[in-house]
Amino acid sequence: MKRREKLLGQRPSNKIVGLAVVIIVIALVFIMNSMGKEVENRNNQDNAKIEQLQNEIEQEKERSKQLEAYEKYVNTKQFVEEIARDKLGLIYPDEKIFKEE
Repeated sequence: MKRREKLLGQRPSNKIVGLAVVIIVIALVFIMNSMGKEVENRNNQDNAKIEQLQNEIEQEKERSKQLEAYEKYVNTKQFVEEIARDKLGLIYPDEKIFKEE
């Protein structure tokens, strides 16, 4: 039987196998640790992006409210009068204009 082992090669000792297992486990721990850090960094970036998008949503909602108010103002007689006076120079027939010399 010993001759057969010598022909096929010696079996590795239990110490070498144990050491190899420990090295593999340590390598896996380091790999998992680095992957965990990458996932945490991505999670932080995603959370920051979510917060930024929520702020943009709030800003757009506020802008939408302002546009709705402006739309109502545009449909008023006061707006039409302002545009007619400022842009077109129109006045009411009974109105008098004083100009500076």
